[in-house]
Amino acid sequence: MKAVILCGGQGTRIRDVSDNIPKPMIPLGGYPILWHIMKYYSHWGHSSFVLCLGVKGQVIKDFFLNYEAHTRDFTVSLGQSRSIEYHSVHDEADWRVTLADTGLEAMTGARVKRVKHYLAGEENFLLTYGDGVGDVDIDRLVKFHLSHGKVMTVTGVRPPGRFGEIMSGPGGLVTEFNEKPQAAGGRISGGFFVCRKELFDYLDDREGLVFEQEPIRALVRASQMMVYEHDGFWQPMDTSRDYLYLNGLCAAGKAPWTVWRNPEGKG
Repeated sequence: MKAVILCGGQGTRIRDVSDNIPKPMIPLGGYPILWHIMKYYSHWGHSSFVLCLGVKGQVIKDFFLNYEAHTRDFTVSLGQSRSIEYHSVHDEADWRVTLADTGLEAMTGARVKRVKHYLAGEENFLLTYGDGVGDVDIDRLVKFHLSHGKVMTVTGVRPPGRFGEIMSGPGGLVTEFNEKPQAAGGRISGGFFVCRKELFDYLDDREGLVFEQEPIRALVRASQMMVYEHDGFWQPMDTSRDYLYLNGLCAAGKAPWTVWRNPEGKG
């Protein structure tokens, strides 16, 4: 399936990390979070992408136009007959990436609508945001989606904790402390959608169409939306605190979403 990734938002809540690049290009472990998301999908066999660009979209275009230089060692011979000799290799040779300008001011619903023609002939497609990572089993997610026949499946996740959780006993003695625990309450949308082509019947081209409002509410009223429950890792990068947390996982070699580094296979 093709994977549509929303990459055009303002990213206002994380401006203290970087104000000159779009949020999907903020680095985790040396590579943009967008790259991590794409590597994750590719690991599960989905290597054709449609990126919905908006604010600072040229930065994302430049990254992929110069992908070889960004990801490989090379030697440059200077002078009139300048040449480049690449030495190392990367694993993304089978990727096909469509970079689509979907407007500077468009909201998420309009952005998805505006890439419809890049999904011609696709009965189903994947859809997610360019600012969150997780260890969702994409095979099981797709299988679940195909089994129920509804228009859309959303991955329901536990909201990550924002602060340390303290467990205490009588008299206030601390018995357990968990840094950034997952909440045990209800689920929230973690993105990682799977959609049938009929989703476009619920979308239009209005700049202000928010995917998470009118279209999803209409899907719910029509009984055309199912939830795939994911109890594993999921984390958005909304704030500088999230940025530091995710980069800390990368630095420690404990990033659960980097399954492509696992020689044993998926998951």
